[in-house]
Amino acid sequence: MRVRWWAGVAALVVVSGCGTERALEIPSAVQEPKVRDCVLKYRDRVAEAQARTRLRREIADYVARQPGRIAYSAHDLVTGITLGYREHEDQMITASGAKVDVLTALLLRHGKLGAEERDLASRMISESDNAAADALWSRVGAAYGMNRFYRQVGLRQTRPGSNRFWSGTNTSPADRVRLLRLLVKGGYGLARAHRDMVLGLMSRVEPDQAWGVSAAARPGDQIALKDGWTPRPFDHHTWTVTSYGRITGPGRDLLLSIQTDLQPGEGQGIQAIEGLAKLIGYRLSSLHQLKTRPCSGTPYV
Repeated sequence: MRVRWWAGVAALVVVSGCGTERALEIPSAVQEPKVRDCVLKYRDRVAEAQARTRLRREIADYVARQPGRIAYSAHDLVTGITLGYREHEDQMITASGAKVDVLTALLLRHGKLGAEERDLASRMISESDNAAADALWSRVGAAYGMNRFYRQVGLRQTRPGSNRFWSGTNTSPADRVRLLRLLVKGGYGLARAHRDMVLGLMSRVEPDQAWGVSAAARPGDQIALKDGWTPRPFDHHTWTVTSYGRITGPGRDLLLSIQTDLQPGEGQGIQAIEGLAKLIGYRLSSLHQLKTRPCSGTPYV
C-alpha cells in the first residue's frame, strides 16, 4: 500500500490484488485553525473627560487674550464629538457667509438653475462677488424668501438682513454647523446634486479667501469653506470677521464655525479665527479615546 498526501486536497490509496485495482478516497489533512487574540475596544470616558477639560481651558485662555467677541461650534461627524463656546449666540452678522444660504435656498426653491444663475452662483461663492449675491438674493425672494427658507430647514437662530441687505444676516455658530450638516447629510428635499454643487464651490474659493477655519486642516485634508468680513463703522469702527466650513480627511469629517465681531481690524479677526481653528483642529481628536483589553475566556477563531 502506498499513501501520498497533498495538503488541502483528497489523497488516493491504491489497493492491488487479484489483478484488480480500486481507489479509496481518504479525507484531506485537516489544518488547525489559526487562533486570533480576542480584543475588546471601548471608549475611555475618564481620559476623554480629562482631555475635554484641558482643551476647554486652553481655548478659554486663548479667547481671553484675543480682542473683540468670539464664538464657535465644532462637530466631527465621524466620532460624534461636539464642542462649542457661545455657540448659540445669534447677534453676530455673517456678512458674506450668507451667500451659501442664498444659493442653498435658491436650489431648494427652484431646483434646476439656468446657465446665468449657475454663473452667478459660481461668482458669488468662489469669488465672493457682491453683485452676483444681490441678483440671487432678489431671485430667492430677498428677506421674505430667506426667512421662509430658514424656518423650513430649522435654522431658528438665523435671521435675514432687511430688504436688500443680505450681508446683515444674523446667525449663530450652531446654525452654521446645522447648515453644513444639511449640505453634507441632506434633508428637507435638498437633492444630492445640489448639495454637491454648493460644497464644490466652497472647495474652490479664491486662494486669498481661503483663510479662517482652513487652519484646522492637517496635511492632505480637504477643505470647503466660506468666509465673511465687513467693517462696522457704526459700532465703534470695528470689524466683523467670520469663517465656517468642512474639513475632511482620514478619520475626520469636521464641521467648524468661528464668528468674531468688535475686532479692531480685519487682520486681527482673521488671526483670532485661525489660532482658534488650529487649536481645535489639532486637539479635537483627543476627545475620542479608545482602550483595549483581552476578552475573557477562550480566544476565538
